[in-house]
Amino acid sequence: MNRRYLCLLVAALCLLLTAPLAAEAQQAGRVYHVGVLSLASSRNPLDGVFETSLQNLGWVNGLNLILEYRYTGSRPEQYVSAAEDFVRLNMDAIVVWSPAATVAVKNATKTIPVVFLAGGAAVESGLVAGLARPRENLTGITFQANRTLAPKYFELLKDLIPNLRSVTVLRVPAEDPQDETQNYEAAARALGLRLRQVALHRPEELQNALADIERSRPQALVGAPSGLLWFFRKEIADFAAKARLPAVYGLREVTDAGGLMSISPNTVDIATRGAAFVDKILKGVKPSDLPVEQPTKFEVVINAKTAKALGLTIPPALLARADEVIQ
Repeated sequence: MNRRYLCLLVAALCLLLTAPLAAEAQQAGRVYHVGVLSLASSRNPLDGVFETSLQNLGWVNGLNLILEYRYTGSRPEQYVSAAEDFVRLNMDAIVVWSPAATVAVKNATKTIPVVFLAGGAAVESGLVAGLARPRENLTGITFQANRTLAPKYFELLKDLIPNLRSVTVLRVPAEDPQDETQNYEAAARALGLRLRQVALHRPEELQNALADIERSRPQALVGAPSGLLWFFRKEIADFAAKARLPAVYGLREVTDAGGLMSISPNTVDIATRGAAFVDKILKGVKPSDLPVEQPTKFEVVINAKTAKALGLTIPPALLARADEVIQ
C-alpha cells in the first residue's frame, strides 16, 4: 500500500468517525422553537409542570429551547389565529390542549409535528386514524380510555343519591365525539334516569347555561370534561354550591376549586408525559411513529368540605372508591 493511498484511507476513516460527532455538536447548538396553545388566559401551574418535565429531559426554556405560548381564554375563534401564527413562525413542534383546539391546529398544518394533550377520544373524534399508528403529523395523549365516561359519572351520583331520578349534563359538543349525546342517553336509560343535556359552545354562554340548569331543577349535575369546564371551574363549582346541587365533574381541578366530586385522569401526569413526546420529536422521531397514549388511571376525588356544606353524607362504599378526599 503506497503512502499516498494510506494517507487518504486514514483521512477518510477520520472523517467517518468525526462526522457523527460534528452532527451531534451541531444539533446540540441548535435552539428549537415549540408553540404551546393553551386554553388558559394566562400562565398556569400546568405550564410549570410541562417546562419542568422538559428540563428534566435536557430541554431548558431560553437555552436550547424557546417556548412560545398562546393563551386563548378558551375562545374558539382564537384557536385558529394561534394555530396560523405558529405555522407562520415555522415551529419545530406545536403542543395543544383539548380536542377542539387540536382540530384548529390540524387544519392549519400537515407538516409541523403536533402533540395533543387531553385529546378527548382521539380516534372517535377523527383526530388520528388509530392509536397504534396515528399517521400524518399528530400524536399525543387522549383524555378518555374507555370510549366515554358517561356511565361512571352516573354511577357515582347513584352511589351518593340512591333515589336519583333526574340529571343534567353540561357539555361542550365541540370537545366530544359525534355520538356522545347518544352515549349519555344510553347510560342514563340503563340506570332509569331522566336526562337533560345543556350545550355550552362559547365562554359568553356560561351564565345563560347555568340559569337554564337552575330553572330545570335537576337532582344532580354532571360537568363533562372540556376546556370551558377547566377555564370556568371556580364559577361552575360556586354555582353548584349556591344552587345546592350535587355534582360530579370530569376534571379534578373543579373539585380542587370547591366542586363536590370528580373522576378524571391526572392532568399533571398528562403534561409530564406530553413533555416526553416533545423530547422524542425534537430528537427526530416522527409523530406517526409515536403511538397515541391513553390515561392509565382515573382518579375519584371527593371534597368532604363541600359535601358537608350541602348537607350530604358520603356513603362508606363511595368513600372507599375515592383516591383522595379533600378535607
